[in-house]
Amino acid sequence: MTVPRTAAAVVLGLTAAAALTGCAEEKKAAAPELPERSCFGVFTRSDLEPLMGDGEVVKESSPANLKLTPVFKGGTCTIEVDGENRVLSSVKRQPLGQHFFWHLDDEKPDPLPFAENGKVWDAGAAVAITCQGSKDSFELELRLSGSVDRVKPADRRPLFTGLMKKYLDAAKEQTQCGV
Repeated sequence: MTVPRTAAAVVLGLTAAAALTGCAEEKKAAAPELPERSCFGVFTRSDLEPLMGDGEVVKESSPANLKLTPVFKGGTCTIEVDGENRVLSSVKRQPLGQHFFWHLDDEKPDPLPFAENGKVWDAGAAVAITCQGSKDSFELELRLSGSVDRVKPADRRPLFTGLMKKYLDAAKEQTQCGV
C-alpha cells in the first residue's frame, strides 16, 4: 500500500507546484513607476505609460531641459525598464543651412500634420524646423522613438504624432525658437 500513497503524494506535489507556477505567472510585475515628468521635463507619466509595459526598475537619463545654445548643441533622453530601452528622444541644434538626413526607407513614414518637415512611423517620429529669431537663428531636429510591443498597431502612429506635437511645442518654447 505504500506505492499508492507515494503516487498520491507525487500527484499532489505536482498539482501544488503547477498551481503555484500558475500564480507566479499571473503575478507579473506591475507597470513601472515613472517620474512625474520625463525627457527634458516635457512628458508626463501618463504620456509615456503606453510605451513602458511591465517591469520594476526604471532608469532615466536626460538633461533637465531643452535649452540649447551654440555651445550646448544637443541632448538625449533614454528611459529603460529592467534594462530594456523603452523610450529614446533626442534634440539637436545646428547652424542655419545645415540639413538633417533621415534614413526611413524601411519604415514608410507618414507626414506629420503640424510640421512641414516631420515624419511619423510605427515606432517613432522626427521633425526638423528652422528657428528664425531676432538674435539667433538655427536648425532644430527632434527625434522620438519607443518600444511599441504593447501598443496596438493602429494606435502607434497616433501615439507618436501626439507625443511629437507636445515635444515640438516644448522645444520651441525652451529653445526660444523664433524669438
